[in-house]
Amino acid sequence: MTDFKDRERAEEANFARQEEMLFRVHARRNRLLGAWAAERMNLDAAETEAYARSVVQAEFEEAGDEDVIRKLLGDLVSAGVETDEAEIRAAMEAKAVEARRQLMGEA
Repeated sequence: MTDFKDRERAEEANFARQEEMLFRVHARRNRLLGAWAAERMNLDAAETEAYARSVVQAEFEEAGDEDVIRKLLGDLVSAGVETDEAEIRAAMEAKAVEARRQLMGEA
């Protein structure tokens, strides 16, 4: 019975680590995505940092990526940047890969 409990605890710990890593990847991805959008909107360094944080915060509005995509699309269009949802989704995928690589490099 102890073996089973130990295995169960190990699985729970592994699941918790995976969920934490996924959270960190999404947060890093959103920060990178915010910096990408800020560059396209020609924001200065301080504005870029603040904007990247606001994109990270947008993730918490609802489950999934739709809230982030809506924010980016609205902000970019309002700033006069020609873009569409497909471009933002492509950038999101690229930044997710970059975020994962960065986090793996830190580990």
